[in-house]
Amino acid sequence: MTAAVVLFTSDLRLHDHPPLRAALAAADEVVPLFVRDPGIHAAGFDVPNRAAFLADCLADLDAGLRRRGGRLVVRDGPVVREVAAVAEECGAGQVHLAAGVTGYAQRRERRLREHLGGRGVDLRVHDAVITAVAPGALVPSGADHYAVFTPYFRRWSTERLREARPAPRTVRVPEAVRGAPLPARDDLSGLSPALPAGGEKAGRERLSRWLRSGVAAYEDRHDDLGGDGTSRLSPHLHFGTLSPVELVRRAREHGGAGAEAFVRQLCWRDFHHQVLAARPDASVRDYRTRDDHWRGLDEAAGDVAAWREGRTGYPLVDAAMRQLRHEGWMHNRARLLVASFLTKTLYVDWRTGARHFLDLLVDGDVVNNQLNWQWAAGTGTDTRPHRVLNPVVQGKRYDPDGTYVRRWVPELRDVEARFVHEPWRLPEERRAGLAYPHPVVDLAEGLARFKHARGRD
Repeated sequence: MTAAVVLFTSDLRLHDHPPLRAALAAADEVVPLFVRDPGIHAAGFDVPNRAAFLADCLADLDAGLRRRGGRLVVRDGPVVREVAAVAEECGAGQVHLAAGVTGYAQRRERRLREHLGGRGVDLRVHDAVITAVAPGALVPSGADHYAVFTPYFRRWSTERLREARPAPRTVRVPEAVRGAPLPARDDLSGLSPALPAGGEKAGRERLSRWLRSGVAAYEDRHDDLGGDGTSRLSPHLHFGTLSPVELVRRAREHGGAGAEAFVRQLCWRDFHHQVLAARPDASVRDYRTRDDHWRGLDEAAGDVAAWREGRTGYPLVDAAMRQLRHEGWMHNRARLLVASFLTKTLYVDWRTGARHFLDLLVDGDVVNNQLNWQWAAGTGTDTRPHRVLNPVVQGKRYDPDGTYVRRWVPELRDVEARFVHEPWRLPEERRAGLAYPHPVVDLAEGLARFKHARGRD
């Protein structure tokens, strides 16, 4: 009786799972394994919102495996030690794993290969599981990755994707291999009140609804803050309960301008993965060399606190930050705005904002979170690094009637549309009656400081 191990990481699904399929083809029995590595907790990534969503995902994965005659084995401890122990317990000759791009994932792969290889166990790493196209598959002439999105998108769009495969019918797991109890959402505290449910079943249901009634209007509505015309599939992409390959294929089958715009966003995700695969330190260091001298956190402490709490006095910024705290999620257009406001209007280091997002976002993905923050800060791949998003202009353009602002800033619920993004313009007697703060900074002064710091007076 032969055995293999599948180490699940950011691919918590049964549909379209190349490592699981390869393991089932190579062995009579397979151990589906998830390791709760204390290194994730030590690094500060095991935060309540994502831990709750993860608990849902693991419970759903286990349920799916049990319907197929198997089960999920959960172990607690250093990942290399636990994988090696499970391989030894079942006599596995192979361990299968989806390729990752973060520095942590790359180190994990190296250590697993060295440790398992010394014990005669073969590590098989599978590409295009966490992304639609493998990060290293597309390389421009004379460089190790694409630094600009548009040429990457053109090349990516011509790439032939592998077939998306169905979930296996049967998974046989060795009886001798035991695991720890599954984590439960109910054991966690400090969760965002409106945190969504996780798991492959929830993800596939949301995807079906999206393709049926949302994607057709995506091109026209994806920036509509009040209408919220986004897919909200990002948590499922982060945890891998949905396959990016399947998403691209199904969207293309649906067809239309909305589907094309949605596929472009999936490509943007792949773009960042190939950037970080080539430059792992971009998760903590500026991608482009800059001479920025960000304001010190002591000097900016009050502004940063107001930004985190949604009390900056700029309604669209505050609405977005309050949505983040309540849902563990934020509209993409709002993410760009609040990042621009923190880094360029308040002139605070992008890492401060990125850390706050990672503390709350259920889709808090090191790749996309960090590199989108760098894009907004002008230290990343943006070809217009000096652009500044004005919260008033953005509000009038993407929330013209104030629906989004009123939803999250109830202090302004009764303010008419012409003042809702500029409440300081209200008549003094009405302004005095609002329990809403004055702006923490004048936009013109913030812009002047930014231009001076960037040498663009």
